[in-house]
Amino acid sequence: MNCHELAQRVKALEPDASPQDVARICLLLANDHADLEFLQDDAKLKSACQSTSLKMQLATDQHAAMTQELEELAGSDPEKFSQEQVWVLIRAIKVQSQVLQMYVGQPVLDV
Repeated sequence: MNCHELAQRVKALEPDASPQDVARICLLLANDHADLEFLQDDAKLKSACQSTSLKMQLATDQHAAMTQELEELAGSDPEKFSQEQVWVLIRAIKVQSQVLQMYVGQPVLDV
């Protein structure tokens, strides 16, 4: 199965999805499954799409929460950071790494 065929099948499962969402799901599915033939089965494709969509939503929610914490942190004096503020930065790096890993399909940083 190639990307075009996968996109058609994803669009059939999610008719209201935007072209960007279909492309995003296809990329994430291709990164999660080395053999796209596995997704020929409709039930497996539906399950994989649901799992991928859930992972994407979790990552989006984590990213939004971290963005809010980082915006609050940006108003602080870096020379006076508390231990908790340093941990906010470390968590932000980890969240960014997880999001990037989803899109590139391989571990990029282990924090």
